[in-house]
Amino acid sequence: MQETPQKCPDYSPCTWRPPIQHRSHASPRVQVFLQSTLDEKQSISEIKNLLKTFKDLQKTSPLLQHAEYRFLVGAPPQEKKLLTVGISSMQHPQGTRLLNTLQLLFQASSEPELECIVVLVCLSNSELEWLSQVAANISDLFRGHIEAQQLLVVHGHLGGPPLPEDLDEAHPPSPRKGLHNQQKRDLALLMNLATNFSEYFLLLEDQVSLISKFISTIYWVLLAWKNLPWVILDFSNLSLSGKVFHTSDLPRLTSLFRLFQKDTPMHLLLSEFRLLLAQPMPIHFSSLVLDQTHSELEDFCFPGKKKRVFGEPDNPTASIITDMLTISDNVPQYAYTLNKECNSTFNPMKGNHLTVILERPHKVIRIEVLTGSNKPRQYHLEQGQVELGFYTLEGFKGCARYTLLQPLVDGHLDQIVSYEEASAEQLSCIRLLVLAPQESWLLIRQIKVWTSKYEEEKL
Repeated sequence: MQETPQKCPDYSPCTWRPPIQHRSHASPRVQVFLQSTLDEKQSISEIKNLLKTFKDLQKTSPLLQHAEYRFLVGAPPQEKKLLTVGISSMQHPQGTRLLNTLQLLFQASSEPELECIVVLVCLSNSELEWLSQVAANISDLFRGHIEAQQLLVVHGHLGGPPLPEDLDEAHPPSPRKGLHNQQKRDLALLMNLATNFSEYFLLLEDQVSLISKFISTIYWVLLAWKNLPWVILDFSNLSLSGKVFHTSDLPRLTSLFRLFQKDTPMHLLLSEFRLLLAQPMPIHFSSLVLDQTHSELEDFCFPGKKKRVFGEPDNPTASIITDMLTISDNVPQYAYTLNKECNSTFNPMKGNHLTVILERPHKVIRIEVLTGSNKPRQYHLEQGQVELGFYTLEGFKGCARYTLLQPLVDGHLDQIVSYEEASAEQLSCIRLLVLAPQESWLLIRQIKVWTSKYEEEKL
């Protein structure tokens, strides 16, 4: 169980502030990615034109040149927050669930947590009666949060002349494609306004349920990742909701919307954006912030989408090596055995490791690492990360190459392992690496591994 931060991190009476990771507009990794992934038949001039277009759009996005906002409820926060919780909402035929989502959000958060965030709701419908009614309902139900500048409701409109694609009446989009286009515009308006409110941005739909202390869950992850590069952190099984971004990246993301066809699904745009900024694999957390695995919008946009279900771990045969001190008859193998035994060590130093070397390579799909006692934050690994190893060295002394899977968050990791599409590469090692010395016991309770052999796919 993770502790709730007693104070908002470095924004009111705060103690920690994750650094903003600035990226230059003319990022060389954008060029590397585009030149390596675009169809080989494209000419060099086409690639240069696309790169130039992307850089030009980063300076001023045509989609948002004439964006207009009307503040319906609340006012922008006077101090920059840790996190903006962004919700785009429109009028649904079956009625909106926005009020229920907001109630669950505030009920799931403590007062110290709420000091760290601002909830931004952007309404996209232009029907004045509906806008007035939604604003009045929110004002009545959430007056305290509005006065505390924790909730802001605006109406967004692109403004300006119609975009060229909107004038194409000869080829009207299907309902699903039309929804993708509307969704892209709504999110562009939301993200455009959210850029200066906080350091990070959490995207939610207007019909989701959040788990208790979800802000603390995100806080501890941001703390673990503060010195590591990332673009999108994913805290849900949904295509959109539960994703966290740097607010400094939002202008780049909204500018990217104009490089793709208007009916391109948002989840594909987010994947391309992640790749453009050099995050090759999704970073997905099993500690979800949403108390659900699907939404009505998700079911409409992606009918028949399969849900991933895991059985029990099936740790394949492996040997364990470590350079950490072991205590008497306590052996490193205990950390990998699926029972109540654990591996104990004392005063781990930076660079120490415990490495699982698989007897043969496997397609590993999920890894969980538990450190510390059953009491919160006792004998856990304070700073560490898990790395994936490929190509076993002679004599089973480790692997030739390692890549980062994820840092431990409060001594714990539970991560789905992603692979490049059509990749035949399989894991040979799993390495737990100590990143800083600690003067205490360290208990490595269990390393759990799931392989593709035991994965089930269900609708």
